[in-house]
Amino acid sequence: METKFYNKHIELGAKLVEFAGYQMPIQYTSIIDEHRAIRNSVGVFDVSHMGEVIIKGERSFDFIQYITTNDVSKLTIGKVQYTAMCYEDGGIVDDLLLYQLDENEYMLVINASNIEKDIEWMRENNSFGAEIINESEEYSLLAVQGPKSQKTLRKICNTALEMEYYHFLVSECEGTKIIISRTGYTGELGYEIYFKGSEADALKIWDKIFEAGVKYSIKPVGLGARDTLRLEMGFCLYGNDIDQSTNPIEAGLGWITKVKKGNFIGRDAILKTKEDGVKRKLVAVTCDEKVIPRQGYEIFNNGNLIGNVTSGTLSPILGKPIALGYIEKEFSDIDSLVTIKIRNKDIIGKIVKLPFVSK
Repeated sequence: METKFYNKHIELGAKLVEFAGYQMPIQYTSIIDEHRAIRNSVGVFDVSHMGEVIIKGERSFDFIQYITTNDVSKLTIGKVQYTAMCYEDGGIVDDLLLYQLDENEYMLVINASNIEKDIEWMRENNSFGAEIINESEEYSLLAVQGPKSQKTLRKICNTALEMEYYHFLVSECEGTKIIISRTGYTGELGYEIYFKGSEADALKIWDKIFEAGVKYSIKPVGLGARDTLRLEMGFCLYGNDIDQSTNPIEAGLGWITKVKKGNFIGRDAILKTKEDGVKRKLVAVTCDEKVIPRQGYEIFNNGNLIGNVTSGTLSPILGKPIALGYIEKEFSDIDSLVTIKIRNKDIIGKIVKLPFVSK
């Protein structure tokens, strides 16, 4: 499949890869250049492969409160919430953003690789009569991120952009209605723009953003830099750092898991984990040697296997390797030393606090 920006990516010389069934840009120039553009100025990601699911109906609140871990009662129209859905055993179905669009209308933004699985799971657990509408292929989504993102978008939007983090508003750009939210996956000031329309409509918005950002040397940015940026901030990636085998508590997502709100799927298992304590934890590790810890690499303490790397890269900002991984809790103290086996060599790593790069 292709997003509405596919031809633009080709025109810009992007290196394309298949991801979640879509041909997506992994990079245009280099991952490091694109990464630094986001940290220093402004860049644009096409993330139209993400899933958008609309939930409507008189009991839409009850349904979402039942299938997600965070407390939906804290939402109001115009707010966004980071949350997760779990199986009965506490394993994570997906992590997602939840938008309250109206009194009885919500939008769930889910991971591209999980769209079919998530919707099937929602339908299986919908005893509330809620309407579940998959609009994933109708929406385009651009992420405009970086310290100059607000100044860039001020030139094209007919509304103020000084909204708080995890809030959104409805505006218009080039005659197209847009939802613009103060969210992102980079740790920088940034916005995500959702809209429907034809390829021509989408390209008008793309071109308008890039015209507005010329002063700030705006760049198109691929999924490669999206991954290095999120990892510097310690943001989890589904399929790497969280999945059906992981529990929100051991993944450090207790802050979006509100067991006091009442019943939700997975609550009993999560509550037991909180009461018993976790056996393993997701930790952040840095290394001084410039060899990258990849997903699956083994982590040791004094020769004993204690866990595995889930995500790793060379941080363009720190100039050294960084990684996330699960290890046995007793070895997870900050500043503890571990070794990671990389190509049959033992590399010393140190457990550090997140984020890797302070903002």
